[in-house]
Amino acid sequence: MESITPTSSGQSIHPTGDPTAPTPGGTSPPGNRRPSRGQLNRMLKESLRDLGAQLSRLNSSVGARIDLKATDLGCLDFIGRYGPISPSALARRAGLHPATMTGVLDRLERGGWIERARDPADRRSVVVQAVRGRGAKILRLYLVDSGMNTAVDEICAQYDDEQLELLIGFMQRTADAGRAASERLTGDRDA
Repeated sequence: MESITPTSSGQSIHPTGDPTAPTPGGTSPPGNRRPSRGQLNRMLKESLRDLGAQLSRLNSSVGARIDLKATDLGCLDFIGRYGPISPSALARRAGLHPATMTGVLDRLERGGWIERARDPADRRSVVVQAVRGRGAKILRLYLVDSGMNTAVDEICAQYDDEQLELLIGFMQRTADAGRAASERLTGDRDA
């Protein structure tokens, strides 16, 4: 099943990657012209902005279902992926001030989402880790109840392995660029 990906400007990108190819509805771009490189870059950046906004909405909806603020949910995700982790390392990863992180961790601990423990490598330090089994509720909200997992599976089915590898590389490099940009701004703020 082929589909097109509309952008907020109303333009569409065909899953074959050929913007001059007819869309499933049989229409082609005006004048059957290929968009310029600059137009494609703008369309891609606009699509990334829209993706960020929609994922933020999804995160807010999931957080509301389990009574977690968006920042708390984001930190819980980092803890689940990178934990056990020290509060200071988590604050750096999340781009939060250490005092803010203390409040986040207190709320997560009170809610039974995380636990603090002594760092086995340095008994003077503390690490935080997700409470085993609590993440299943969050995963269910993201993967099943929201329908997001099925939707992404259906989208991925429209691409061959080589195209998916290209998309994965693009997304990883874009995430790295976002991380670097955030670190530059954080460094400017701290200076």
